[in-house]
Amino acid sequence: MINFRIISKILGSLLFIEAFFMACCLAMAFSFHEDDELAFMASTILTFGGAFIFLFFGHEAENALSRRDAYVVVTLTWVVFSFFGMFPFLIHGSMSSITDAYFETMSGFTTTGATVIDDVESLPHGLLFWRSLMQWIGGLGIVFFTVALLPQLVGGSVKVFAAEATGPMRSKMHPRLSTTAKWIWSIYVLLTILCALSFWLAGMDWFDATNYSMSTTATGGFSTHNGTIFLASPLIEYLAILFQFLAGINFTLLYMGLIKWKMGSLFRNSEFKMYIITILIATALIMYLLLTRLDYDFEEAFRSALFQVVSFITTTGLSNTDAGAWPHLTWIILMVLMFMGACSGSTTGGFKSIRVLMLLKVLRNEFRHILHPNAVLPVKLSGQSIPQNRLTTLLAFFTLYILALLLVATIMIVSGIDITNSFTIALSLISNVGAGLDTNMGPQMSWADLSDGIKWLCSFLMLVGRLEIVAVLVLFTRAFWKEN
Repeated sequence: MINFRIISKILGSLLFIEAFFMACCLAMAFSFHEDDELAFMASTILTFGGAFIFLFFGHEAENALSRRDAYVVVTLTWVVFSFFGMFPFLIHGSMSSITDAYFETMSGFTTTGATVIDDVESLPHGLLFWRSLMQWIGGLGIVFFTVALLPQLVGGSVKVFAAEATGPMRSKMHPRLSTTAKWIWSIYVLLTILCALSFWLAGMDWFDATNYSMSTTATGGFSTHNGTIFLASPLIEYLAILFQFLAGINFTLLYMGLIKWKMGSLFRNSEFKMYIITILIATALIMYLLLTRLDYDFEEAFRSALFQVVSFITTTGLSNTDAGAWPHLTWIILMVLMFMGACSGSTTGGFKSIRVLMLLKVLRNEFRHILHPNAVLPVKLSGQSIPQNRLTTLLAFFTLYILALLLVATIMIVSGIDITNSFTIALSLISNVGAGLDTNMGPQMSWADLSDGIKWLCSFLMLVGRLEIVAVLVLFTRAFWKEN
């Protein structure tokens, strides 16, 4: 049976962390003397109150999680965090609809970056900071953050890590998961600080530099200005490309390459090589199209193409130009990148480069089997053979991914959304990109135009995409809730 006491205890402890971050936003609101002070004060109190209630129901629980408990606690954490996270928007009055507020909050925590706020610049600084902070918290995973801070709470549970981590391969840099989590979060914090300092030294004011650094390293895409177009200098755009690219690398590899100075481990990794090659090929193709079909000079074409390619493959969703005005072939390239995603174990969404590489190797082996039926052809990544059960899981995941895309797109078409936008929305949300092919979602639509029912469906799709489908959908199976 599911141990709801330990789940309640963990949720209560996590809500204390969320309340602390809200208190940081309260301090930001006080420093700017704007009208969101009361909203954050009330939200912090309500979140603390919710934490005490959850802890009360779980005060006698033992710190032992089963695999089922881990899947329930991870999914509920994201749902509950988003529920309490929407209070500042509702209490402040910048959003009057619970649907809109929950959509915005889920989009933040899942680092999707889709927003229903058309006039972002009208928000006070505290709420802008909260939007960026939500993305930063969700970048590496809310519960994974807890493993780093409070390992005794979940016993450094590998089950929790497996339920929330992205990608099919789990790699650890230390025998103790809590130590691994601390190192990964240390790298994440270091990247964020370096990104903020770089933006500030390049000419951004400190507030924008801080917010864009969180949005960039979390590969989220929320902006402090209207639209997602990154209106900045070429230097800042190149810096954003660099930090988006780094955030798309497996953080275990980043640790080995940047902290341990074992750069060879990066270039021996099959997924990293796939990530690099994909970026180079896509950038070259788009750059060629911009130079031959549009009035771009060489440097501008290179910078615009590279920015969009890195932004879409890392599922950040920021932009430095209106890609909706580009040739249609570039849209197809960007949609492929949106589907593919960057490396597993990073802050990015999408299908993941490692899964694409595994699928390609499986297809290659199938063609070889036609010519050599008796040959034994293992699938190898970075010199290691992939077990057959992982390949079976891969095919099941791919099937679920495609079925989810088709189902959601079909529902949206039936609800009255045109076919192009329906598939763009579905792919954008399940990949946690949050961007269409221009500054909004399409030439004549914004996320705010969606009906309430579709927004709730989108919120669920963002959650499913962030927790990689199976971790959420398994909760809806009958077998999961059986006692055996």
